[in-house]
Amino acid sequence: MLFNSLEYLVFFPLVTAIYFLLPSIKTRNYMLLIASYYFYMQYKPEYALLMLLTSFCCYIAALNIEKTESKGIKRFWFFISILGSLGVLFFFKYFNFFNNNMAGLLSLFNVSYRSFSIDVLLPVGISFYTFQSLSYTIDVYRGDINAERDFFTFALFVSFFPQLVAGPIERSTNLLPQFYRYNEFDAERAASGLRLMLFGFFKKVVIADRLAVIVNTVYNNHKAYNGIYYIIATIAFAYQIFCDFSGYSDIARGTARVLGYELSTNFERPYYSKSVTEFWRRWHISLSSWFRDYLYIPLGGSRKGYLRTLINLFIVFVVSGLWHGASWTFVVWGALNGLAIVIERVLGIGKRSGKKEYMEYQTGKKRQRPLLLRIFGSLAGLVPMVLTFAFICGTWVFFRAQSIDQALYMLPRFLEGFDTFNLKQFLGTRIILGLDHWEFFTAIGSIILLELVHIFQSFASPSRVLARMPVAIRLVTYAVCLSIVIWFAWTESQTFIYFAF
Repeated sequence: MLFNSLEYLVFFPLVTAIYFLLPSIKTRNYMLLIASYYFYMQYKPEYALLMLLTSFCCYIAALNIEKTESKGIKRFWFFISILGSLGVLFFFKYFNFFNNNMAGLLSLFNVSYRSFSIDVLLPVGISFYTFQSLSYTIDVYRGDINAERDFFTFALFVSFFPQLVAGPIERSTNLLPQFYRYNEFDAERAASGLRLMLFGFFKKVVIADRLAVIVNTVYNNHKAYNGIYYIIATIAFAYQIFCDFSGYSDIARGTARVLGYELSTNFERPYYSKSVTEFWRRWHISLSSWFRDYLYIPLGGSRKGYLRTLINLFIVFVVSGLWHGASWTFVVWGALNGLAIVIERVLGIGKRSGKKEYMEYQTGKKRQRPLLLRIFGSLAGLVPMVLTFAFICGTWVFFRAQSIDQALYMLPRFLEGFDTFNLKQFLGTRIILGLDHWEFFTAIGSIILLELVHIFQSFASPSRVLARMPVAIRLVTYAVCLSIVIWFAWTESQTFIYFAF
């Protein structure tokens, strides 16, 4: 079921109403579990069995890990959980990729190997719920948390419908305890959640879905275009993927908040980063922190010497690229980001300011500096911000391209065709990269509006400003914002990009 569908507009209010009418925590959890599986089964019903199998495997493993004192037995159940979860993920997502590449590698040594492919549809959200389950088992194995005794509560933790398909990837320490809390309906909290959902819908259906047309027009027929068109399409993709993914996260967090649950923030204005290091503290935060805690630190983190630290950082980003998809384009994308992180670490770029801003985001305590100093600081940081954005856009070419060959064809041609480009002719055509004039300028205007909101967020919290307004003005503001989203929504409903991962 898509958030941006009529079905969800019926499903969510119905689930919310039933939830608050139920008298006990246990019955509410049962209802949410049923609702979550129903939500997931709208994609492909039989794949819900895979999620149930992953949940059961991690649940049993965690119980056995906790009840034994033997390190060997603990390790055995830990590996059962890891192999069970990653085995399912590998089969559905990576088998064909590794099998085909193995055939290519063996052919270099004149070894005969007949490659074959398994024609199966990738289960939606499998990478997300697999990582969420794994983090729980690892936490139990480390002794950070106690194993969950109630299977249905644990199954709800894995399948909780707001963040099931595309995150945020929640930690058991954050989400599991919330399922043991009785939530009374809170109008202010519900209003906050609905505001967040509305902002998410604006990003998705007004901006991302519209920009997808521009991106697809150029990237799906890249040899028909050059230079300026590549730049426009790539910047459009940078905003498309941000608005699509962060829009999903906003809707997920808003949905959960209405019900009384708090999910992790996944994005913190990433394109305002002044370094690639800072960008990855602001982009897909739940995944970045997952790799930090469950891969980077176990590899040794920064505890085993300077060179090892750089190698660990690079490995994390290569694996992160592979997590996004079974293709060399994603591996190269991850490797480029990893290389940039390593270079910045060597040069000492982005380490200090990035940490400060990240901690401010995590704690919710932002520095209150005079307005003039904040404006001056923003202007001074404009150059590194633009350079960082340009680099990120360059790596997005590999992320969006259908092959390495396509990316390598496009990148050297980004500066071609400027001498023959005619802006008047470009804007004078009836269709501009797949969009008519109205839709094209709506997309540009929406991005400008989004950035104005982001700039405003650096000075004040929009939610707090709205909360201080008189009720009448606040209701009018909500009505206007909702009308804008409905009126300017792209007419063709499109799936979320990260459903493919």
